[in-house]
Amino acid sequence: MNFPPPDLYAHLMSHVEAERDLLEDYSAAAKKSPSKALSYLINLLIEDEVRHHRIFTELVESVKAKEKQWEEGHWSEGDTVIPRNDFFQLDQGDQNAVIDLTEQLIQKEQQDGHELERLQRELRDVKDTTLWSLLVDLMERDTQKHIAILRFAKKHAGRRKR
Repeated sequence: MNFPPPDLYAHLMSHVEAERDLLEDYSAAAKKSPSKALSYLINLLIEDEVRHHRIFTELVESVKAKEKQWEEGHWSEGDTVIPRNDFFQLDQGDQNAVIDLTEQLIQKEQQDGHELERLQRELRDVKDTTLWSLLVDLMERDTQKHIAILRFAKKHAGRRKR
């Protein structure tokens, strides 16, 4: 077995470069846009792209660290920038605590989602004349993303130790 999979490092590095280029393009577009609305929206995209760039950089660092360990003949359990999925290593009490916590947070996110849906209905009359409806839609999507993250943690915390 080879680690990392062939071309993984090169693939990640190309994404780091692409994200950097995209950030530059977005920054330039926000500055030269004659529309304040477009500049505002592009700045929201820039925030996401900054996060994407950071995540890709962390993936590269993590892959490099694991690749070095692999070449040295030992696969260390030590954390890289992005930690291992350690849910299955938790004892039963900690697994239950993670499951309880994620259930509580999922419930709160779902409540938030319902409030955002209600708010979206209230914004119907201005959906074509303001950015408000779009922003609430984006927050609804973030809420779904948050729920997906929490469900991942809950699912994996519920697995038995190996």
